[in-house]
Amino acid sequence: MSEIPDGLLYTPEHEWIRVEDERGTIGITDYAQGELGDIVFAELPEPGAEIEEGQPFGTIEAVKTVEDLYAPVSGVVLEVNDALGEDASPINADPYGEGWMVVVRMTCSDELESLLSAQAYGELVEGA
Repeated sequence: MSEIPDGLLYTPEHEWIRVEDERGTIGITDYAQGELGDIVFAELPEPGAEIEEGQPFGTIEAVKTVEDLYAPVSGVVLEVNDALGEDASPINADPYGEGWMVVVRMTCSDELESLLSAQAYGELVEGA
């Protein structure tokens, strides 16, 4: 069973966001990293880049596949987890902690309303 912490919001594409005021920390879920297997590389945007809700903002590469990362909200990238460029293993080991990917300043907080609660995301992955 995948870990699905309360207090985060989720996308159907398996990204999560932790909201603190107008800032949002984004990563991929435990379910996603488990499905992908060993993640070897993450390509992330530079600070200052604009991301758009529902659009790819980077990619993650696992041993056998490359997947797009989809933005749960629109915003401007404030911070990038540069450590993942050297070693992407925290995405597998601690997807909700050390495996975070970017922090954005959200430009449209209304977009949060379309995201899934932990319970709704759990129901989605149970049905997968």
